[in-house]
Amino acid sequence: MSEGLTRQLLDAESRGSAYEHAIRQTPVSPLPLFQGDGTPVFIPSGQVSVRDETIGSVLPGLMSHCQRWEPTGARRVFTGKRVAVLFSGGPASGGHNVVAGLLDQLKGNELWGVRQGPQGLLRGDLFPIDLATRSSWVNTGGFDWLGSDRTKIKTPEQLATVCEVVRRHQLDGLVVIGGDDSNTNAAFLADALQAVGCSVVGVPKTIDGDLQWGEDVPISFGFDTATKIYSELVGNVLQDARSSGKYWHIIKLMGRSASHVALEVALQTHPPITLISEEVAANGDSLSALMEDLADQVVRRAQKGYGYGVMVLPEGVIESVGELKTLVASLNHLMATHHDELQGLSLTDRVTRMGEWLPSSQVTLLRELPDAIATQLLKDRDSHGNIQVSQIPTETLFVAWLTRILSQRTLPPGFVFQPIHHFFGYEGRCGAPTRFDAVYGYNLGCVAAALVLNGATGVMASVGQFQADWQVAGLPLVAMLSPEKRGSEVSWVIEKSLVSLGSPAFRYFASRRQVWCDTDAFSSVGPRQWTGELAYEYPISVALNHALPSLQWREPACVLPSRS
Repeated sequence: MSEGLTRQLLDAESRGSAYEHAIRQTPVSPLPLFQGDGTPVFIPSGQVSVRDETIGSVLPGLMSHCQRWEPTGARRVFTGKRVAVLFSGGPASGGHNVVAGLLDQLKGNELWGVRQGPQGLLRGDLFPIDLATRSSWVNTGGFDWLGSDRTKIKTPEQLATVCEVVRRHQLDGLVVIGGDDSNTNAAFLADALQAVGCSVVGVPKTIDGDLQWGEDVPISFGFDTATKIYSELVGNVLQDARSSGKYWHIIKLMGRSASHVALEVALQTHPPITLISEEVAANGDSLSALMEDLADQVVRRAQKGYGYGVMVLPEGVIESVGELKTLVASLNHLMATHHDELQGLSLTDRVTRMGEWLPSSQVTLLRELPDAIATQLLKDRDSHGNIQVSQIPTETLFVAWLTRILSQRTLPPGFVFQPIHHFFGYEGRCGAPTRFDAVYGYNLGCVAAALVLNGATGVMASVGQFQADWQVAGLPLVAMLSPEKRGSEVSWVIEKSLVSLGSPAFRYFASRRQVWCDTDAFSSVGPRQWTGELAYEYPISVALNHALPSLQWREPACVLPSRS
């Protein structure tokens, strides 16, 4: 091997591929508001109504901060502030650009990174972030710049520990980049940290797309990248299904509570069958009725000469199906109520104990489920009280039931149901961001920095109103909180935004899905782009739901000058 080729290959190691090198060198534009010297001045612009008045007794210190913050057009130079940033929850592409936006807007101030999320904050594991490291991370990832975890900071002892960390590091601000649970956490941190003069600002992140707030937060960063990666994979499988002409591919996609990911991928690729959890729940079908209907669609397609296809499932559909939804709710309650009694028990013993507490119909269903699924349903919940549905092999349940049903039917001549199952999940969380998520994440970082410098606390950074050239604001977190029963406790949380069956995106999908099932109307969308016209496309569901004139968006015309 030549010395030149060896050197080229060695240079490509450790995040040094030609692609990574190229995108790191590509500038990302700030909105006009953040171009120029100084920081935009944000001020409270009006009181916002809370969703439940009893929140005042839970977070009394934040009630006076239940105001929307907006830029005034004025600018001011801030210096000497110390701000920390952390990632919380699962990764999402664009997170590194949020940090880059923070760093660029905090010029004259200090930015500190928190290693491994909330757990790192409790340990006081902070490190300085400077311009020298920025160039290695911008437009990439992922959350690996800082790392993340799912620790929920909620006890008085934990909050006291964070207050001490803030005092020790003399922090003036804390930016929490996370989803609905993490931003709920940010509200409680904001309430506690007022005592030590530290502002807390949240940034909306989740690939599930279930953190939305009207026009102000039309979607969270990470959703566009994940759905474009999944769409490429699903499109490839659709192409393979027609090429081989004999397999049915059952594909599970991420989306625990909401089906925004499955809906967007369906709009991008047009698979023959896509389930939307919210519709399944609304219909109230039993598991057997749902499977019979799916089997009908498989047979109908085979009768038209298509003995193959692709079926897309959101991972959370198992919690939306009639009796399974009831079973999961019962298990959630029992797992919390009898947590200590269940520790250390085998799956068989756990099922036996559940048999003492569950109605007989639910015990029968639990025993009928494959062991792999029953095991996941009976595992300990995460720190937010959620089942880890990404670990539940829902796709194998659908394969098993459909195979059994179709084996009992008279099928069209020559048709044999040959299922193959897939789970596309972690593949979509940490890819290099799309152009949209890169620009969107960067400007969310700029907004978060401006809010912290202006002294706002208990707010979420917002870049939205896309049809009005991307307007920015700070939204009061306390106004988003609602009481929700989780296990045996009532928790205050930001309500997840589910797919509305009356939304333009769902209505368009519903108007086309039978055509997609009866024909090969699929599209293979290919990989995400960083340059050219295809790099500038909104998610289709966002464009439909917010009445945008087209899929194309415009990037701000100029960029921040490079600083040494």
